Amino acid sequence: MIYLLISSLQANTHVGGYFRVQARPDFQGGSTGLGYWNLYGRLLNEGSYATIDFRKELVERNSNGDPWTSLHFRVEGGSIGNSDTGHGFLNNLRLSQTFVQAGNLGIPDFTLQVGTLENYFGDLGLYDFRPSTLFFETVGVSGRYQTEKLEVLGAVGDSGYAMRRGAYNSIFTAGGSVRYRMIPQIEIGAGGQYRYELGTQGNRNSPYASPDVKYEDYLRGEVVQRFMLANPLNVNQQFPIPQLRDATSYKGIAYLGFGGFGPVIWNNFYASFEKAHPSGSTTENYQGKNYTIYLTDLTDERTALFIGNELQLRIIPNRWDMAWGMVYGDQRDGDNNIAPSDWDRTYASTVLRSQFYLTDIFHVLLESSVAQEYSRNGNTFREHSDSLFKNTEGISDTRGFEYGDSDTRNTWQGKGGIVINPLGTGIFSRPSLRILYGAQYSSQNNAFGNFFVENIDQFNQFGNVEQHWHHIISLETEAWF
Repeated sequence: MIYLLISSLQANTHVGGYFRVQARPDFQGGSTGLGYWNLYGRLLNEGSYATIDFRKELVERNSNGDPWTSLHFRVEGGSIGNSDTGHGFLNNLRLSQTFVQAGNLGIPDFTLQVGTLENYFGDLGLYDFRPSTLFFETVGVSGRYQTEKLEVLGAVGDSGYAMRRGAYNSIFTAGGSVRYRMIPQIEIGAGGQYRYELGTQGNRNSPYASPDVKYEDYLRGEVVQRFMLANPLNVNQQFPIPQLRDATSYKGIAYLGFGGFGPVIWNNFYASFEKAHPSGSTTENYQGKNYTIYLTDLTDERTALFIGNELQLRIIPNRWDMAWGMVYGDQRDGDNNIAPSDWDRTYASTVLRSQFYLTDIFHVLLESSVAQEYSRNGNTFREHSDSLFKNTEGISDTRGFEYGDSDTRNTWQGKGGIVINPLGTGIFSRPSLRILYGAQYSSQNNAFGNFFVENIDQFNQFGNVEQHWHHIISLETEAWF
């Protein structure tokens, strides 16, 4: 089927894509990832993934400056047959982007885009992070003015389906970005987006807030229970009417890129600050009846600061290249000061990769990373096999919000092996075939995806295990085309 599809493509149809797939037998009971996430570097921490991009030139560009139009769409997903639990089934894929672009519509160097609007300046390749992304969740229209030195983008659209899914409510989104290349070796950029969700009376998917809800009761799932106990004369078990709200959120980004001199191939610096959009609602069951708790007032003070840098160096031409990345994140939740959360933490990491070129094709890769994660609201990490029983000041507290016995996780990873790059030298040259060994040491017990039983059941028949080291061997390939 794929052969017939590709064979039928005409000259004005273009196909590109990306994939990675690996075999990582894990004899320590893990699920084939060296650690939990890309904070330790994407290498050996990411799973299978595939992307296919199609572009159809409906009206081809020419040198006369005539109008042109192209159709774009992307299919992607995180599953490839026999390499993960998704088994490559097509329900793991999604049509993530579809848009039409048109140019030379009376304004030189101007391009109109209608459809999905995702846009970014670049990425941190060592981490696979894209901190400069704008309009990831937006469908609408954008206009881009682009010359050799200047790029200006403006966009407006709706983010409701991406952010509310089945409980859709329109979320108006607008913003833009500017990138300026002073000289070929230096460029700067900045941008932002603003989201506004109007509360519409009578629309159950509008942003509402349940009145007088304590955050502690919300976390415990006891909001309704507390209300009913406090109102014993409420024989009909009526819950307070939610209050209509408007909801807002925003994101700002900054970018600096430079390179092309001395040993510096290129350096990317990114900074972003985002105020997250409030959540919609949750449900609680009390005495066999479901009640809806509206969360706008409990989730409207979440922010995320991110700073990242990646430097690519040519130490010895055609013999030794190096890439060095650093990231820092600070996430805060002004509504929550009692329980550990991914919205109340700081993290920092550095990754250093060296690639030595034995020949143009055969290379040696060495990489090391150090990371620290800190939970602002108390213990969320388990350092020992019995940490579950010492979650609050060293004692077991089943009513406590802390999940472990430490508020900090320190992680080191080291990776190395043979790389085969048919297209020659370069850390990010692809396709790449790799035979790698990876090791991790973490202060957290079993700090990797696994199927170990960790609960308070005294009849747990599988037993507990304590291990801070994790080792894997990976046979993998990665390519884009």
